[in-house]
Amino acid sequence: MASGGASISSSGGLADRYAAALYSLAGDQNVLDHVVEQMDGLGRLVDESETFRRLLSSPLVDVNTANKALQAALIEQGFGKTITDFVGVVTANRRLAALRSIIVAFAELVAQKRGVVVADVTTAHPLTDVQEQQLRARLIEAGYGNVNIQKRVDPSLLGGLVVKIGARLYDTSLKSRLQRLQYAMKGAA
Repeated sequence: MASGGASISSSGGLADRYAAALYSLAGDQNVLDHVVEQMDGLGRLVDESETFRRLLSSPLVDVNTANKALQAALIEQGFGKTITDFVGVVTANRRLAALRSIIVAFAELVAQKRGVVVADVTTAHPLTDVQEQQLRARLIEAGYGNVNIQKRVDPSLLGGLVVKIGARLYDTSLKSRLQRLQYAMKGAA
């Protein structure tokens, strides 16, 4: 169904290749929607579990031990055969440290294939529902039809927001405005 021709992820070629292989396998098995849902759940599991992240990043854990522990945890969490087999391959190839990057690359590939634009939005404070709807409307006005907003909070921005869509960066943060003002004042002195 799909091939991993172009690299679409900033996380690198390795993650892109694994993501493309999983996408192709899920398409061939006609379980793509289910795999997309489960990969999203796997990403949440990695993000929310300190123990899981430690297991992924530890070079001291034996591959067989790690595989047994991961398989048991994934089955207990209700993940299907495609995901458990995929994580088993990642483990056997000693690529556990890259699993989170692979999950991100998979999500980006799915978004690209489905025509969804991913907008990484960083704000100083969490967006309210109204603010998110207004931002989505502005992005649609700007020509980004189907937008998936990935939100992050960075208090160092002080105010405003930073929106990254593909290679484009829209920075209206107070932090960057103050930096530009500082550079302008240095130039005038």
